[in-house]
Amino acid sequence: MNLFKEAKGLLKHNIRDYGMYIALLVIMLIFTILTDGLFMSSRNISNLIDSSGYIAVLAVGVMLVIVIRHIDLSIGFLAGFLGAIAAILLVQYDLPVFLVIPIILVLGMFAGSITGFLVAKVGIPAFVATLAGWLIYRGALLQATEKSGTINVDNDTFNAIGNGYIPSIAEVGGLHLLSLLIGAVFILYYIYSTVKNRNNKIRYNFDVVSKPLFIIQLVLVSALIGYITWILAGYNGFSWTMIIILIVLIVYHFITTKTVLGRHIYAVGSNPEAAHLSGINVSKITFIVFGSMGMLSALSGILFTSRLQSATTTAGTLFELDAIAAAFVGGVSAAGGVGKVTGAVIGAVVMATLVNGMNLLGVGIASQYMIRGGVLALAVIFDVMTRKQRA
Repeated sequence: MNLFKEAKGLLKHNIRDYGMYIALLVIMLIFTILTDGLFMSSRNISNLIDSSGYIAVLAVGVMLVIVIRHIDLSIGFLAGFLGAIAAILLVQYDLPVFLVIPIILVLGMFAGSITGFLVAKVGIPAFVATLAGWLIYRGALLQATEKSGTINVDNDTFNAIGNGYIPSIAEVGGLHLLSLLIGAVFILYYIYSTVKNRNNKIRYNFDVVSKPLFIIQLVLVSALIGYITWILAGYNGFSWTMIIILIVLIVYHFITTKTVLGRHIYAVGSNPEAAHLSGINVSKITFIVFGSMGMLSALSGILFTSRLQSATTTAGTLFELDAIAAAFVGGVSAAGGVGKVTGAVIGAVVMATLVNGMNLLGVGIASQYMIRGGVLALAVIFDVMTRKQRA
């Protein structure tokens, strides 16, 4: 009984962190029942992750932008434009993939830095600066694809980024061995980092959950990682898109939780004036965050172009809105200062799960947009209500 009461209290005080995971599990369970198990098939889960990859990458970047109390509307067409540039470099200039990818990432960082300069140094509101970027990149995308409307990319290496899978060392009982090993490594890393974090809190006399509840948490999360790994290993294993998402997740999670830069980002988002008075260079932080957003937009463009194996005039349409929705569903606060990288990725998966499940059920596109809008509204209402409770 005490354990149950403790778990209930933990959930109540950390509802922002756990709510999205509960929502994802409920949504997946509902679609699994309604589709007679088709939703949780290995092929469908693999396709779901791959189809949400470019939005998940964008959501990580835009989450940080919202954390520092800004917005970026240009990221969708920036991703589409840079994806088209990647296609042009590969097809028309015959450059190798290992050169094209860093070139596009640097161009994205440069584009994001220009936006950061306009916001941080010139003082233009982010909404206006990025709306201008939206128009510029939209026109640039049309200009880049005006001759044919579509630039087909016939490069197996590049196309494998969005459609390929990591090689298999061997198969064990029909399961992809390398994917199983990667899943096992992630489980071990999760257990190690979580135990280490708990021990550090105990050392500095911070409150921690009881040991039985902590063990239950470790078992449940490890089981979830293991189950997803087992599902994917039953198809073609981990895709390159998933590996890229995991790399972005790990890198940005480390930056935001373990570095001075990460602490400064959240300090600026919580109270820019106080951050400035404490010696933090607010303009520099803003510049860095927008530069990072531009780089992730470039990566998103690469993932999308690779998955379609072509660059089109419509690439990037509504990407920014999907990414912003994913960030809010993932727990970022409209007031700034609150948000997690893992939440942004989970938010992208939640939105992709809704679309995927509704497609399997044959729900009309009009109804899909209304349902997704309702989910976004509920996420923001949830944010407002939890902040009122804490106030």
